[in-house]
Amino acid sequence: MGSAKKSSATRTARIEEMRRAEKARERRARILTIAASVVIVAGLVVGGVVLVQSQSDDDGGSASGDSKNSGQFVTGTDGVRKWEGTLGRNHVTKAVSYPVSPPVGGDHNPVWMNCNGDVYTDEINNTNAVHSLEHGAVWVTYNASADKADVDALAAKVKKTPYTLMSPVDDQKDPILLTAWGHQRAVTGADDPDVDAFLEKFVQGQQTPEPGAACTNGLSK
Repeated sequence: MGSAKKSSATRTARIEEMRRAEKARERRARILTIAASVVIVAGLVVGGVVLVQSQSDDDGGSASGDSKNSGQFVTGTDGVRKWEGTLGRNHVTKAVSYPVSPPVGGDHNPVWMNCNGDVYTDEINNTNAVHSLEHGAVWVTYNASADKADVDALAAKVKKTPYTLMSPVDDQKDPILLTAWGHQRAVTGADDPDVDAFLEKFVQGQQTPEPGAACTNGLSK
């Protein structure tokens, strides 16, 4: 009898010892799991910081104030100035220092200005407008020296012409300019026949890097 009780007590003690050992293993497993999770999360955080920094450095390189344009205007017999040289086409998110105003191309913002006959009464961001030029738009611009009647008449013409946009550019040298990708010319006024000639040739013209690309669903100021 005493032997049976002793055996039962021994078995019970062994079971309890096994339970304690199992609980100890579970605690160690939990600790190891938590520790591993902390290491993984820390690694992801550090990796994310490095990735963001790397992307930031990349943006800083491609989105600097230099559009990497090189070249010069050559004026043709028709009076249109053509840019002879390099025009960057990278998408950037920072301001770009263009060699001419308004610019005729170069690195530009990923979002274009709406150019479906859109008339803007305030200055617009050059980098957005250049994207519109890449899509085959003609950009009509004017400064404070332009006659108001001409500005109003040109605005009416632009509103009727898909793939065009219009805005003031205060620092341009000529009162009224027409700009397409890689091309630009000055006109004397709204009734200058060169206005229609330029629109006819350069709206979705052969100079367009991305013909048929959208002129809507972009930026509308």
